[in-house]
Amino acid sequence: MPRNDLGYGLALHTSSRELGLALALGPQLLRHQSWNLDRALSNYLHSHLQDFMQPQTWQELSYLAVAQGPGSFTSTRIGLVTARTLGQQLDLPVFAFSSLLTYAQSLVETLLPGQLLAVEMPATQGQCYGAIYQVQGQALTTLTADQLWQPPAWQNHLAQYGPELVLKTVPEGLGVTAPHLLQLAHWAWHRGVAPDWSLALPFYGN
Repeated sequence: MPRNDLGYGLALHTSSRELGLALALGPQLLRHQSWNLDRALSNYLHSHLQDFMQPQTWQELSYLAVAQGPGSFTSTRIGLVTARTLGQQLDLPVFAFSSLLTYAQSLVETLLPGQLLAVEMPATQGQCYGAIYQVQGQALTTLTADQLWQPPAWQNHLAQYGPELVLKTVPEGLGVTAPHLLQLAHWAWHRGVAPDWSLALPFYGN
């Protein structure tokens, strides 16, 4: 059952070298911030979280959102553990979304309705992560979900969609897309979706 729009949501994006946080009340983004912490994420995450939340309290939150990767193995795990712990302690739903989808969502306003969008991210051993979406209004429809690809297979897959396909490479810093992560979560939360914290799992490739 759809919910009333009013409810605080908090997003944590840690799958890149940046920590990104965003807070919204219903559909209204209240504030967001990103920090280039890289390997110092574990040292500063909790202090940044505490400072960022003020003047709101943890008890005011209605749901959480977290990036599940792909991305940095360690940073993604830290973000997910933090979100899962908060979700369990505060009895909140935790929405986990793909880093590729979140980045793609940040591009929607620059694309035409119906546009096909491919997003790729470098992986280890010369491989890449890739996914393909189509713009539907303000949102995206997933045509090809996140996968770990060998370059020839990815190029062949892209070729099937023709020259209309727009290809974007994910930047190294994704913390700035935390508001788009929160937007995805809010849409789902508003529809009545409430995933248990235990379902927030990382994506490291297949």
